[in-house]
Amino acid sequence: MDLRIGTWKISFNAPVILTLVFITLIVVIISNYLVNLAPLFSAKATVALLAPTYYLGLLCHPLAHANWTHWFGNIMFLLLLGPILEEKYGSLRLLLMIVVTAVLTGLLNSLFFDASLIGASGIVFMLMILISFANVKEKQIPLSFILVVLIFLGQEIIASFKPDHVSQFGHIIGGLCGGAFGFFLNKILPKKAAIA
Repeated sequence: MDLRIGTWKISFNAPVILTLVFITLIVVIISNYLVNLAPLFSAKATVALLAPTYYLGLLCHPLAHANWTHWFGNIMFLLLLGPILEEKYGSLRLLLMIVVTAVLTGLLNSLFFDASLIGASGIVFMLMILISFANVKEKQIPLSFILVVLIFLGQEIIASFKPDHVSQFGHIIGGLCGGAFGFFLNKILPKKAAIA
């Protein structure tokens, strides 16, 4: 789907990421100015297998954000990293990675913590680790991946000792998902020829 402005064309280049951004924008507008949707979309603090809202929260908690600052922080990274990864791995694969990361992060949060979870930070951290696999060659581990993981894990472990309302656990789970997806997909996907 493209939009023309004179001779210029604006392309909908990353449908999964752009749709996620627009949906989160709608949710944050409704939550800030009409009715707070965060309680409905949050990954609940306790497992409730018989409650349909529990499953809704597992899947939809990345759509709700605490405020505009929280939203802007996540959306900037989604827009910077997401389109590159959507082009590399394809829209369907990226959507599957987002869904798996959201559900896994929400489920583990409800098993181990007593606070509900909202926001796309887990997905952002999944993308941050996954992007370090963008130019992986066979049987090589990029130094950039090692450094990102060390810095990322170190920062999140240190931050976990500070009293705040940030789920460092969600960030770590998202990062671990990104690492697992990166290793797995780089083994199964055909390698592209290098550009000289």
